[in-house]
This record gives sequence, structure tokens and C-alpha cells, in this order.
Amino acid sequence: MPLVEHLRELRNRLAKGLLAIAAVTVVALVYSEELMQFLTKSVPTCPEHVQSNGGNCAIVSFNTLMAPFSTTIQLSLTAGLVVASPVWLYQLWAFIAPGLHKHEKKYTYAFVGAAVPLFAAGAYLAYLILPVSVKVLISLTPEGSANILSLGDVLDFTLRMVLVFGLAFELPLVLVMLNLTGVLSGRRMARWWRGVIMGVFIFGAVITPTTDPVGMLALAGPITILYLAAVGFSLLNDKRRARANPDAQLGDDEASRLDLTPEPVAAAPALPEQATGESDGARSHRLNGYDDIT
Repeated sequence: MPLVEHLRELRNRLAKGLLAIAAVTVVALVYSEELMQFLTKSVPTCPEHVQSNGGNCAIVSFNTLMAPFSTTIQLSLTAGLVVASPVWLYQLWAFIAPGLHKHEKKYTYAFVGAAVPLFAAGAYLAYLILPVSVKVLISLTPEGSANILSLGDVLDFTLRMVLVFGLAFELPLVLVMLNLTGVLSGRRMARWWRGVIMGVFIFGAVITPTTDPVGMLALAGPITILYLAAVGFSLLNDKRRARANPDAQLGDDEASRLDLTPEPVAAAPALPEQATGESDGARSHRLNGYDDIT
């Protein structure tokens, strides 16, 4: 296909993806108030005519004149990107798929089929522990101080937690794909288990803002289980690969084992005169093609 045709196809697919995002964004603008209430449900808001005092509750507010408009636009665009992701991801896939080999398409299908539910599971887990995180943070407010939270900050905090948890759940899948492509062996991943588990728990402690171990364990526990499952899958895949090809696990500087068993060599067929000793004239005295001088 000429370059102009590629550019035209890219333009058309980008237009379809942007159109889907714009359509969902318009719908999100209509229901922006319901979306805000859904995302801020984790905040223990104060009842009507109740003053926020200490760590009992919080008042969600807008701090600037442009905050309601900018927050609504930001939330609607985010909803448009997330909800319309199947459309624009398909358009991206349809553009690059013709240039992929058959096995590359197979790996891509498997990656996408596992990545979507893993990300959704991580996002759902983040949404479940958000109320605990917010309550712990608000409880640190000293007595006599009021919690007046910006709605934009609350939405940013919620989306950041959902995104971090969702991406963290993709780590085992990345390890499995590296093993399937031959980049990383299961035995090497198994040797890293101490450092990986420690790193996962440190990451969980840093990324979750709560001071209690609930948030850390909620993030690090499932990732550790998924990591161990990825190691087990990789070890089984390495055994399957070794049965199919004994030299598959050799490094670039390792030589494969040579088969030095001698093979029998068949004798070359003799010429007719060598086989029968028949000749004419002066060669009638030859036997098997050689002069009989004895």
C-alpha cells in the first residue's frame, strides 16, 4: 500500500476514535453531577447544617470561580477516554494488525484479553479501599480544624488511585508475555522472588496514602499472588518448550550438544566392468577392472 493510502487510513481511524470520545464526553457532560457524586462517595461528607470539626467529616467545595467548569470538563473528558476506549483501541489495532505476523497477532489477542479484566480488577479494588484511605487521612485532622476539600483534588486522588491499582495488576501479565517471547525464563523469575515481593510491599506502602497496613496489604497481596502465578505459568511453559526443543534454553554463548554417533556409509556401486571383469581386446586379462599381473 502506498504511503498516501496509509496516511489516509490513519486519518480515518483517528477521526472515528475521536468521534467516539467526543460522543461519550457529551453524554458525560449531561450526567456530570451524577458522576461527581459517584466518585466522591468515598468522602465522609458532613450532613446539612453540620460544621466540620476535626476528623469526623469533610465539606467538599470549589475553591475558585473557574473550578466548577474546569472540573466538569476534566471529568467528562476522562469518562470519554475510558468509556470509548474499546472503540479507539480497536481502531488502533485495525491500523497496525495488517503488519503483524500470525504469532504476533496471537500474543496480542492474549495480552489484551487478559489485560482488560486485570485492570478492571485493580480499579475495582482501589474503589473498594478508597473509603478506608479517605477516613484515615481525615482522622489526622486536629481538633478545632475544619476539612474543606476541593472537589478537583478529590477527583484527582480517586482517579490516581484507580489508575495506579489498575496498572499495578498488569505487572504479572508483562512477565508472562516476556516469558512467552523468550526474553525472560521462569527459573530467573523464581530466583528474583525475594526482591520482587519486597519491592511490591514497598511500592504498596508508598503509593497508598494511608498510615495503616490495610491499603498496603490490599495492593501488595493480590500482586504477590499474581506474581507467583506468573512464575508457575512460566516454569510450565519453559518445560513445554524444552520438550519441543532441547536447545531452547541455551544462552547465546552456549554450544548445543553434538551428536557424534557414527553413521554407516553405504558403498558406492561398482562400475559394470569392475563388477563383472568383462572387457574386450587388450583388457581381457583384467579382473574387477584392474590388471592381473600375478
